[in-house]
Amino acid sequence: MPQPPRRSLYSTVRHVLRADPADVPDTEVQPAVDDAMVLRALDLAMRVGEQMFAVGASAHEVTLAVTRVAEAYGLHGVHVDVTYTSIALSYQRSGEGWPHTLLRVVRVAAPDHTKLQRLQALLVDIDGGLDLDEARARFRAIRRVPFRYRPQVVVVARALLTVGVSILSGGTATVAALTFVAALAAASTQSGLARLRVPSFFSQIAGAFVTTVVAVAVSALAAAGVEPFTGIRPSIIVASGIVLMLSGLTVVGAAQDAIDGFALTAAGRILDLTLQTLGLVVGILAGLELGSVLGYRMTLPDGPLPLGPLPGQVAGAVIIAVSVALFNGAGLRIVVISALLGSITALGYDAAASLAGLHVAAASGVAALVASFVGVLVAHNLHVPSVAVTTAAIVPLVPGGAVFYGLLGMVHADPASGAPGGASSLVLAASVGLALAAGASLGIYLGTPVRATLESVARSRARVRR
Repeated sequence: MPQPPRRSLYSTVRHVLRADPADVPDTEVQPAVDDAMVLRALDLAMRVGEQMFAVGASAHEVTLAVTRVAEAYGLHGVHVDVTYTSIALSYQRSGEGWPHTLLRVVRVAAPDHTKLQRLQALLVDIDGGLDLDEARARFRAIRRVPFRYRPQVVVVARALLTVGVSILSGGTATVAALTFVAALAAASTQSGLARLRVPSFFSQIAGAFVTTVVAVAVSALAAAGVEPFTGIRPSIIVASGIVLMLSGLTVVGAAQDAIDGFALTAAGRILDLTLQTLGLVVGILAGLELGSVLGYRMTLPDGPLPLGPLPGQVAGAVIIAVSVALFNGAGLRIVVISALLGSITALGYDAAASLAGLHVAAASGVAALVASFVGVLVAHNLHVPSVAVTTAAIVPLVPGGAVFYGLLGMVHADPASGAPGGASSLVLAASVGLALAAGASLGIYLGTPVRATLESVARSRARVRR
């Protein structure tokens, strides 16, 4: 019987240290679907990603959704590129010379968290083995679903947000009623401009201008001694309007896209955020200057608006969170969770600022982190989009009072002094905004692995019981 050849010492050592390419199994994916199947699956994946991006999902979530749909139907190795206005998808089967490439332009749309929730449910069913034809039919049905609420309900919900801000700042019932009227006029103006397809930059100017004019009128009536306007702080009206105008901006989305590595998408969101904020500033300054020309100047307050007592803070935060959930098209489940997270935000901010003695920006970041962390855990278990509840939770901390105090200080500043009035307040507002974005994004990233661990433990316990 022939003996196997002996290995030399060099070949033995080489075999121990280096892997032999011949020992590596062939792991190349063999095509199991035809071209028609590939195109239909890629088209579904592309359209699902487009819809998710249009209704408020982040670029990272869109990328994961597209790859999940493609892999569910046997298409592995799909390349996805998401920018601020488009989604590109490319797939090449092994052994073929030309890839399948699709490109869709994403039309800017308002957030629709109910539709986003249904799209996420469709993704779960697709992972569970849903037939491709059935998945395409269900997607077409979801795409045709209109916005949950009528425009009048959205306008009232947006106006209700300012009531929560006034309560959060310790305003009286009269102040809450005046802020509601001013916000109702501003929201109606913006809704009308949206139907006329006016760019959102000019819509921001118009809404801020209307709110500031109402506040200037209230200030003039209070100076004249007209009841019941005496003793009212009109700055609360403008601060509430600022929170209203900033509530729809994608601060968290821009920060999350930047952290995820989607630089182009993050830059587009940040540019849009900056432009909308500049529109807000222009509208407020125009309203203040109009009052000055007419002889009605608002007095400069002692500082940014302080918060009211803790029960008022919790009540105001809950109203704001519910309002944000409503005008983003949320259902009852999302509204309830948003209210819960709004109260957690208020309590977390009070604990960080009062008990721990943290700075306003640091306390805001801690509160946003806690709310988003809890939101990720609760939202997944109840099949609710985390972006929906996280956005609603951090809006109560938007520094509307600091923004208005800084802008009003710029109007009252003496040009001869050379010092920009209200600059420190504007810097404070910017730092709070960055802290909110960073805290919310960090809470999402910390909550995601914890959620995965809890799910793994639950599955293990279920297997043990079985």
